[in-house]
Amino acid sequence: MSESTSPAPDDNALMDALWPLVAERGWNGFTFPELAERAGIGLPDLRERAPTKFHLLRLHSRLVDKAVLADAAPNAGGAPRDRIFDTLMRRIDALQPHREGLIRFGREMRHDPLLSLALAPVLAASMAWMLEAARINACGLTGMLRVKGLSAVWIATLRAWEQDESVDLGSTMAALDRALDKAERVARTLRLDTGEEPPPPDPAPEVVT
Repeated sequence: MSESTSPAPDDNALMDALWPLVAERGWNGFTFPELAERAGIGLPDLRERAPTKFHLLRLHSRLVDKAVLADAAPNAGGAPRDRIFDTLMRRIDALQPHREGLIRFGREMRHDPLLSLALAPVLAASMAWMLEAARINACGLTGMLRVKGLSAVWIATLRAWEQDESVDLGSTMAALDRALDKAERVARTLRLDTGEEPPPPDPAPEVVT
């Protein structure tokens, strides 16, 4: 029995092959053999990495999460709103290299309610990590409500990003700012706006021996 000698696909390289293909053919228009050829890997390797197209979306979401988290300051200061703004704009920056494919996918997804439903937990997981990256607790019932609120903020921001072809992404930032304004009003109503972490405990006193 012969074995595939193709190297294991690099995740980022796989995404670099995927999204231009989506831009050209659409999400339902490309095949796995086409993707394997673009990525320079064998079909068995691609099958191992992504049994379905949905797995490609989960992989992409994780990679974007990791890119944002890699730049998260461990002791970020400022107001929670400012930290969220910076975090979500870093997420937009991470999407920029694959802009055309992602925009086409997003527009097609709006006509595929089953795919949108399947992606809801993936979005929720990413938004929970974005809250944590901004030093805001995403655990428990309050955290769940924050995740839902941030998901709505993110979707509104993506809609603006689709139309924003400027270099500085000014329209996207303005839309994010407006969405955060609305989210803050809802959070105050629901008492979800206390996103600051508790201060660190005082250091233990030194024992002189």
